[in-house]
Amino acid sequence: MVPFLKKYRTTILYGVSLAALLFLLKWLELRFIIFHHHFEIYIGFMAVIFTGLGIWIAGKLTKPKVETRVVEKEVYIIPKETFTINTQQLETLEITKRELEILQFMALGHTNQEIASELFVSVSTVKSHNQNLFAKLEVQRRTQAVGKAKRLGLVP
Repeated sequence: MVPFLKKYRTTILYGVSLAALLFLLKWLELRFIIFHHHFEIYIGFMAVIFTGLGIWIAGKLTKPKVETRVVEKEVYIIPKETFTINTQQLETLEITKRELEILQFMALGHTNQEIASELFVSVSTVKSHNQNLFAKLEVQRRTQAVGKAKRLGLVP
């Protein structure tokens, strides 16, 4: 290692001295920029800070306020083996046997077409029975009808 340093001593000294001079020149250039352009640098920093602050405030102000509510429903689960139809509710609501059959098929998830083919009636007949059921159960949709029928004990 020592013979290497002796052989290239001049080259190493020139390299180190050039690196030191380059560092000195860059340091002087930086000081010149900072001293002569300090106001512009200050304005640039302030612009960056206020831009970031504006973006943060805009995000806070324009974020929609979402309120999450947890609604707990009572679930009525009646085992199918021990299920008996609530005949008192059937009489109170005046639901016919055919409407009850259609309601049971709805509870199983059948479509109007499937119900019509099972009961050997037309699809329009099934739809009119559906409308009668919706009116008697005071609901708007099939899922609501099935849910209310399960709560009332009309279907398992």
